[in-house]
Amino acid sequence: MAYLKIVDHYEQCLEKYGDSPEGVDWTRAEQVDRRYQVMLELINYRERSFDVCVPVDLLDYGCGLSHLYGYIQKQKLSWIHYFGLEISTKFYEMSRRKYPDQVYFLVDILEAEAEKKIGRDFDYVVMNGVFTEKRDLTYEHMWRYFKSVIKKVYPLAKKGLAFNLMSKQVEWEKDFLFHVPLDQLAEFLTQELTRDFIIRNDYGLYEYTVYVYKNKNEYALD
Repeated sequence: MAYLKIVDHYEQCLEKYGDSPEGVDWTRAEQVDRRYQVMLELINYRERSFDVCVPVDLLDYGCGLSHLYGYIQKQKLSWIHYFGLEISTKFYEMSRRKYPDQVYFLVDILEAEAEKKIGRDFDYVVMNGVFTEKRDLTYEHMWRYFKSVIKKVYPLAKKGLAFNLMSKQVEWEKDFLFHVPLDQLAEFLTQELTRDFIIRNDYGLYEYTVYVYKNKNEYALD
């Protein structure tokens, strides 16, 4: 389970920087809220109306320190019912201490019986920063890990999921980041999940966010 090396890296960031953007290895605090905004726009993006306040259940997969929930509170988005999931015991326990009234899951989605441990599905799943770093994994190993996790998480979302990846359309790449070509991603999604997806490259960062929706016949605001 080489992907646990990535978990170890984030736990080292937590130990060094504590409850802060740096504690989940975001190096530019001013960009963090922009990512949260883009992740949450998954919910109403196809309606092109972000003031629709229909209650939804949202799973923050890889929730870290639950900073997304803090953003939801700050924006007064009370119609979003937040749930967190972590593979790291350290992040899981800290999030539970911060927000004891929220529901959290401590699960490795690639383990047997993971879905039973969660025991439910959600309207939407967001995966912010889960796949932006590969650390010392090879690209091929990280690509296999990425596909395995997405295929496991996709059934948990009744309406759609969002994740971000590092862009290949940059002047530089770093070996520890996970830069994924758009055509490779599109081929995976269309062949193994769905053709119903949106790639957002419009928010000014060296990454892109992908919205993957369920079949339009199944998707509708309640």
